[in-house]
Amino acid sequence: MALGVYGTTLLDELNRLANGGTYRTPDQMVDEAKAAGQWAVQRSITTNYTNTVGILNAIDGRTDPNKFLDYSGICNALASTSGLAAAQALRAIST
Repeated sequence: MALGVYGTTLLDELNRLANGGTYRTPDQMVDEAKAAGQWAVQRSITTNYTNTVGILNAIDGRTDPNKFLDYSGICNALASTSGLAAAQALRAIST
Protein backbone atom coordinates (compact mmCIF):
# COMPACT_ATOMS: atom_id res chain seq x y z
CA MET A 1 0.00 0.00 0.00
CA ALA A 2 1.42 3.36 1.06
CA LEU A 3 5.09 4.12 1.59
CA GLY A 4 6.39 7.26 3.25
CA VAL A 5 7.29 10.45 1.43
CA TYR A 6 10.83 11.79 1.12
CA GLY A 7 11.59 14.55 3.63
CA THR A 8 9.07 13.63 6.29
CA THR A 9 10.07 13.55 9.93
CA LEU A 10 10.05 10.70 12.41
CA LEU A 11 6.91 12.21 13.94
CA ASP A 12 5.24 12.33 10.51
CA GLU A 13 6.10 8.70 9.81
CA LEU A 14 4.94 7.40 13.18
CA ASN A 15 1.65 9.24 12.70
CA ARG A 16 1.34 7.81 9.17
CA LEU A 17 1.85 4.26 10.41
CA ALA A 18 -0.54 4.78 13.32
CA ASN A 19 -3.11 6.17 10.89
CA GLY A 20 -3.09 3.22 8.51
CA GLY A 21 -0.76 4.78 5.95
CA THR A 22 -2.30 8.22 5.58
CA TYR A 23 -0.53 11.30 6.84
CA ARG A 24 -2.47 13.16 9.49
CA THR A 25 -3.23 16.85 9.22
CA PRO A 26 -1.31 19.05 11.66
CA ASP A 27 -4.30 19.37 14.00
CA GLN A 28 -4.66 15.55 14.13
CA MET A 29 -0.98 14.81 14.89
CA VAL A 30 -0.07 13.17 18.18
CA ASP A 31 3.36 12.93 19.81
CA GLU A 32 5.80 10.14 18.93
CA ALA A 33 5.02 7.91 21.91
CA LYS A 34 1.26 8.14 21.40
CA ALA A 35 1.60 7.43 17.67
CA ALA A 36 3.86 4.44 18.38
CA GLY A 37 1.32 3.20 20.91
CA GLN A 38 -1.50 3.57 18.40
CA TRP A 39 0.54 1.68 15.81
CA ALA A 40 1.11 -1.11 18.36
CA VAL A 41 -2.63 -1.33 19.09
CA GLN A 42 -3.32 -1.42 15.36
CA ARG A 43 -0.97 -4.41 15.13
CA SER A 44 -2.62 -6.07 18.17
CA ILE A 45 0.50 -5.66 20.29
CA THR A 46 0.12 -4.99 23.99
CA THR A 47 2.96 -3.31 25.85
CA ASN A 48 3.48 -1.61 29.18
CA TYR A 49 6.10 0.72 27.72
CA THR A 50 5.15 4.35 27.40
CA ASN A 51 8.24 5.69 25.66
CA THR A 52 8.65 5.59 21.90
CA VAL A 53 11.75 3.38 21.80
CA GLY A 54 10.23 0.86 24.20
CA ILE A 55 7.00 0.66 22.22
CA LEU A 56 8.84 0.26 18.91
CA ASN A 57 10.97 -2.51 20.38
CA ALA A 58 7.81 -4.23 21.61
CA ILE A 59 6.31 -3.97 18.12
CA ASP A 60 9.41 -5.78 16.86
CA GLY A 61 8.87 -8.50 19.48
CA ARG A 62 11.76 -7.56 21.76
CA THR A 63 11.03 -8.26 25.42
CA ASP A 64 14.39 -7.75 27.15
CA PRO A 65 15.03 -4.03 27.75
CA ASN A 66 18.75 -4.80 28.00
CA LYS A 67 18.66 -5.82 24.34
CA PHE A 68 16.53 -2.94 23.05
CA LEU A 69 17.75 -1.07 20.01
CA ASP A 70 17.96 2.73 19.82
CA TYR A 71 15.77 4.86 17.51
CA SER A 72 17.71 4.21 14.33
CA GLY A 73 18.35 0.58 15.15
CA ILE A 74 14.75 -0.31 15.92
CA CYS A 75 13.35 1.64 12.99
CA ASN A 76 15.76 -0.16 10.66
CA ALA A 77 14.82 -3.51 12.21
CA LEU A 78 11.11 -2.79 11.72
CA ALA A 79 11.70 -1.74 8.11
CA SER A 80 14.15 -4.57 7.33
CA THR A 81 16.73 -1.97 6.33
CA SER A 82 20.11 -1.03 7.74
CA GLY A 83 22.13 2.09 8.25
CA LEU A 84 19.29 4.53 7.63
CA ALA A 85 18.18 7.37 9.84
CA ALA A 86 15.05 6.51 11.84
CA ALA A 87 12.58 8.52 9.74
CA GLN A 88 14.11 7.29 6.49
CA ALA A 89 13.78 3.69 7.64
CA LEU A 90 10.13 4.12 8.61
CA ARG A 91 9.40 5.61 5.18
CA ALA A 92 10.24 2.18 3.78
CA ILE A 93 7.41 0.51 5.71
CA SER A 94 4.30 -0.05 3.65
CA THR A 95 1.02 -0.14 5.50
